[in-house]
Amino acid sequence: MGLVGIVLVSHSERLASGLRDLLRQVATDDVPIAAAGGTDGGELGTSFARIAAAIRSADAGAGVVVLADLGSAVLTARAVLAEAPGPLLVDAPFVEGAVAAAVAASTGADLAAVAGAAGEARDVAKF
Repeated sequence: MGLVGIVLVSHSERLASGLRDLLRQVATDDVPIAAAGGTDGGELGTSFARIAAAIRSADAGAGVVVLADLGSAVLTARAVLAEAPGPLLVDAPFVEGAVAAAVAASTGADLAAVAGAAGEARDVAKF
């Protein structure tokens, strides 16, 4: 069984892919990280199909944590998960939560621990 995967859902394809690039710097190479940003037409927004595909690509057998940036990204992710339960949508800050999840996943932590690390990032002071 592989490591817990991470899916980044954003209204912006560039924001999601940029955060994925950042996570590649802090995570081990075997942590599956997928970005699902923007609409199918390349505009700002979210895509059910992109989120579903990202979840499939990040699933290495140990579960998937999904982090979303704003309102409709959360709603679209919830709609995807209603049809394919299993991945966990985590209420966490997008960047800090994703970094914490990537670090935890790199240690081989299980799905609950990776989701917990992402959620705990909300309480970490920046200075």
